[in-house]
Amino acid sequence: MAYDFSKASILIVEDNVPILKLMEPVVQTFGFGTIHTARNGKEAFELFCQQNHDIVITDWMMKPMNGISLARMIRNDKSSPNHFVPIILMTGFSHKQRVIEARDSGITDFLIKPFSAANLYQKIERAIEDKRDYIEASDFMGPDRRRKSQINETFEGKDRRTNPQ
Repeated sequence: MAYDFSKASILIVEDNVPILKLMEPVVQTFGFGTIHTARNGKEAFELFCQQNHDIVITDWMMKPMNGISLARMIRNDKSSPNHFVPIILMTGFSHKQRVIEARDSGITDFLIKPFSAANLYQKIERAIEDKRDYIEASDFMGPDRRRKSQINETFEGKDRRTNPQ
């Protein structure tokens, strides 16, 4: 399905200038009306608080603030204008422990570098279509980390979670 992003704003956070310069025209071809960029999480959070973007795409490894810290700030900081914004985290590292850490930071989806424009569009589309409930707990704020297909409907123990439908 093709989306009309002409009224949507996107924030791209990437410290590698050549990658940033490649991503801007790609999201422009998707039709985003407003495209902002930042070079690290600290700069991105300040811009996000001013502009309240509709989607955030961020690299993981940046200084002085990385993408994981940015996701946590967007989800938990009182000055964040939208704790529920979709956040797509880009990284070249796809080890299971890294995916778990990213998921536990409150990101919406994970994008492995290198990626194609089609991969990026699919992640944006998935963030729109695959709405999960948001969980707010003492140590986590973000989309429900469970996917519905992973729920064990036959488990009947005292720690059984309810189906988030």
